[in-house]
Amino acid sequence: MRARQGLQSGISSEPMDVAELRKEYTLSGLHRTDLSPDPFEQFRLWFEESVQTAGDREPNVMTLATASPTGAPSARVVLLKGFDAQGMKFFTNYESRKAQQLAENPSAALNFHWPWLERQIQIEGIVKKVGREESKAYVDRWPIGSRLSAIVSKQSSVVESREILEERLSALRRELQGGNPAPPDFWGGYLLVPHRFEFWQGRENRLHDRFLYTQCANGTWQIERLAP
Repeated sequence: MRARQGLQSGISSEPMDVAELRKEYTLSGLHRTDLSPDPFEQFRLWFEESVQTAGDREPNVMTLATASPTGAPSARVVLLKGFDAQGMKFFTNYESRKAQQLAENPSAALNFHWPWLERQIQIEGIVKKVGREESKAYVDRWPIGSRLSAIVSKQSSVVESREILEERLSALRRELQGGNPAPPDFWGGYLLVPHRFEFWQGRENRLHDRFLYTQCANGTWQIERLAP
């Protein structure tokens, strides 16, 4: 029955040979002379290009990797919500698993993947919380539905069913009677302060272009080409 359903939906019942999935990257190359001496400026240039070419895709999607005090890693997709010469900002529930890990081990990494440009950017650094006023200003911009969902959902905790979440949401709506709740104190922002950037441009035959920026003691940045 399952096989028949799979065929009817256009999904083959034959096992997939994942090893045969491959793509050649031919859009462009990356040379040392193309790069800004400032990695924050280089990030801005690439990010703006990704926004201009993204279509209905989300160019601010990034993978955030954190680790426990013992070094056990975890990763998830979050959204970039701001960047400047200080670092990259994102917002989350301060009671979530990632927030707990960041409280114990502030080292983290970000990865941006823009397949439509055949590019990746990896950023590593130390994470710290942004000020409460900045966090409040961000949450104040949410649609009321998002704010209500954030209040009723204890992120990363076990919940028995979706129905329970929806019941909590309905109860809160009845309680507020159309009112606009205050931003929850347990939601806020983080700033990742980078000490390492890597810019990756896909090339043919896996001979990709990779450039590493590492910060020197005097605050300048060293740029080196890495083997793919």
